[in-house]
Amino acid sequence: MRALIFGAVAALAFAGSAMAGPVTLKANPVDDDGRVTLGDLFDGAGSAANVVVGNRAGPSIVFEAGQLQSMARQAGLDWANPTGLRRVVVRNAAMAPQGAVTQAAAAAGPAPALARAAPVRAPAYADRIISRNDMVEVAYEVGGVRLAITGRAEGNAAEGQRIAVRNLQSGRTIDAVAVAPGQAVAGPAAQSARTQQFAAR
Repeated sequence: MRALIFGAVAALAFAGSAMAGPVTLKANPVDDDGRVTLGDLFDGAGSAANVVVGNRAGPSIVFEAGQLQSMARQAGLDWANPTGLRRVVVRNAAMAPQGAVTQAAAAAGPAPALARAAPVRAPAYADRIISRNDMVEVAYEVGGVRLAITGRAEGNAAEGQRIAVRNLQSGRTIDAVAVAPGQAVAGPAAQSARTQQFAAR
C-alpha cells in the first residue's frame, strides 16, 4: 500500500501543471481497467483526468477523503468535500449500470426494502466499520446475479448491524447490513449477515 501511495504521489508531482481548478466528486465513481484516475473520481478534472491515484485489485477500492484531497491538490485540483465525506468507494464499471440497479434487481427478485427504522443499538466508535456520510457500496445478490450500487450512509454501523444507505442518483434509501468498511449487503444476504453476526456473539 505504501508503494502504491508513493507511486501515486510521484505521478501527481509530474502533473503539477494540470490546473483545472474546483472539481466535483462523482456520485458513483467507477473505473473500467483497475487503474483509478482523477477523471474516474471527479467531474471537471481537465488535463489531470488521466493521473492515476490507485489500483483496484478487487471489485472495489476505498480511499480516505483526506488522502484524495491531498492527491487532487497536488494535481492542481480543488475538491472542497462540502458534505464532509470520510471515505470514497470506487467500484468496477463492469458491474450493473448504476441507473439500472433498481430495475434489474426487481427483475431478478424482490427489491431491497426501504429503510423504516434506525439500528436498535448505536455502535461504539471502536466497533464502527461504517460512519455517517461514508460512501458505501451496497451489494444485492439473488439467483446467482450480483448487483451493486454506491450511496451515502445515513448513520453509523458495526459489522452485522443494519444501516440505511441513500442512493445519490434516485434519492431512495436502501435498508442494508454492514459487512466491512465501506461495504454492505441488501436482500437475502443481509439476513444471512445479521444471523451470522448474532451467532458469533
